[in-house]
Amino acid sequence: MTTTGIGHIATFTRTAAICAAAAAMAFALAGCNKTAEEKQAFAQRMAAPTAVVMPASKGEAVEGGLAKEPGDGYPTFGAPLTAANVQMSDEQAAELQHQLTALGAKRQSGAISEAEYQRRVAEMRQLAADHGAATLSEITK
Repeated sequence: MTTTGIGHIATFTRTAAICAAAAAMAFALAGCNKTAEEKQAFAQRMAAPTAVVMPASKGEAVEGGLAKEPGDGYPTFGAPLTAANVQMSDEQAAELQHQLTALGAKRQSGAISEAEYQRRVAEMRQLAADHGAATLSEITK
């Protein structure tokens, strides 16, 4: 087998291409090697944030809240939860419904004027608007 000038060029080109690919692979793999400090910094960036538990601003902790399991600290929902405020009873709801129904019936029958009806409706709406803020100020005292 005789070698010509073209054969030498082809062999040289093939060898150069193999060397270039090996060098590129070595550079690519060298980028994967991180120092311990770099790995630690990356782990800190990827870690979940720590929870901040705020203490109660006033008073004691709420009783009847979520209890936690003694071993693992996960909350249990077995204990009944308490409301932040006293809830309306069924009797109070029925009385309010009766008042509103009676007011509507008086309007329909003409027993009260439209102006008187609108005054009472405005009074109830004002009570509804102010009641939440007044109750909240009582709770936060």
